[in-house]
Amino acid sequence: MRYGFVIDNRKCIGCHACTVACKSEHNVPLGVNRTHVKYVEKGVFPNSVRKFSVHRCNHCEDAPCTTICPTSALYSRADGIVDFDNDRCIGCKSCMQACPYDALYIDPNTHTAAKCNYCAHRVDGGYEPACVVVCPVEAIVSGDLDDPQSKIATLVATEPVTVRKPEKNTRPSLYYLEGDAFMLNTSESPKQDGYAWSEQRGGVGHFAASAGQNLKADDRIIGMVANELNDKAQLNGDAQAQRVYDAPSKGVLWGWEVPAYLCTKAAAVGVFLMAYLFKALGYALSESSEQKVLITALVFLTLTAALLVKDLDRPDRFLYVLLRPNWDSWLVRGAYIITGFGMITTALLANSFLHLSLSWLAWPGMVLAVLGAVYTAFLLAQAKARDLWQSPMASLTMLLAAISAGSVLLGLLDPGSAAWVVLTLKIALPLNVGLVALEIFTPHVSTDAKRATHIMTHGAYARTFYAGILLGNLLPLVLLLAFGTSLMLPAGLLVLFGIGVAEFLRVHVPQLIPLS
Repeated sequence: MRYGFVIDNRKCIGCHACTVACKSEHNVPLGVNRTHVKYVEKGVFPNSVRKFSVHRCNHCEDAPCTTICPTSALYSRADGIVDFDNDRCIGCKSCMQACPYDALYIDPNTHTAAKCNYCAHRVDGGYEPACVVVCPVEAIVSGDLDDPQSKIATLVATEPVTVRKPEKNTRPSLYYLEGDAFMLNTSESPKQDGYAWSEQRGGVGHFAASAGQNLKADDRIIGMVANELNDKAQLNGDAQAQRVYDAPSKGVLWGWEVPAYLCTKAAAVGVFLMAYLFKALGYALSESSEQKVLITALVFLTLTAALLVKDLDRPDRFLYVLLRPNWDSWLVRGAYIITGFGMITTALLANSFLHLSLSWLAWPGMVLAVLGAVYTAFLLAQAKARDLWQSPMASLTMLLAAISAGSVLLGLLDPGSAAWVVLTLKIALPLNVGLVALEIFTPHVSTDAKRATHIMTHGAYARTFYAGILLGNLLPLVLLLAFGTSLMLPAGLLVLFGIGVAEFLRVHVPQLIPLS
């Protein structure tokens, strides 16, 4: 058994009865929706057309939200319904970054994730979902896709149905009849600066905070990209589709805390890794310097944990990541990596004072430091909705960030390591520039990735991007090549600036691309 939906756009009249029924059935708060109807227009009067696109959870066979969820708050039932458990959700918003269909939201009352759950309580009682019952033209068809005798299976088998974003390989169970590309493909009807009823885009609850702070600037950025697409369409003689009614925007989901956490994590694992790597290669690391390194690593690790907890909408449940883990999620794996790294760092610090013969822990500590540096790349890759986060170079750039940040901190804590630090940065900085060039300037197949890189390299964040490259990579490299250890301090501070810029752009810019 596999439940699914067919939206028959030949019948849909855009009445929003499904949206209202869903809100009533599940007591959905104002400003968020489990199902909503988008209006899209294309053409020039009198040769114009308006279409309605019903958006909701696609109940995917391979649901990325269930994979990335650290506490199994989202899960797939045996009948194909993707359901959620409010009591397990920590409000990390990872599921929202993973869903290509923008189907999830944070409930402003419970501060936990929610979405269409196929009215599972009604289905279990033998009834159809509320939206199906209320639709006045029977444009929503539900049923068992595995039953060849069912109406929905017959429609899917005999009619030219389509799905949203098939390239994501999620195998969605939501099909559209006459689902034109300009209705279902976000890039075909880009977000505009303003349209009828667009004032609702501010959102409520979590989205009011993020959208209210970011939408003015970020909508302007997206509007710039949309205008360019419109200009290209006009040059090609095409009529660009436009939205005339849409759901409120969720804004930027992961704010400053996430790039800040990437920086503090890189510093924590990096200073540990470089100190013991230099020591293994023959550098005479003094006992006092080792203690400074371990204390610094623990301080930055504590900041990392604090930033992660602050970003949660349910910080009171942060321990659920360790106590109720979903081992498929890299957020869980990362939490255990960081916890293990912290325990080893603490043990080595105790060993440096009490001489407990635990020096051998440095080797597993270095392994965990490398894993701690790169695991976030795999977490971002699980966020399938953000195409630029799928880069295979992300793990290498994060490792280089940890090596660079750790080397700079080690140079500040132990001036005797300056020559080793300078040599490391001379190798790491050009490698980093080369990887960034490959990551950003290599042609992208995905439209969303192209738009994100355009914003970064030619749009509103171009100055920030090139400042990070020039001031955070090339200038310190020149200073180190020309002056060596004598200018290690200013060069090191510039390197840290470059890492901060890179992590901000990595996290922020892909979130500016609308998913629906």
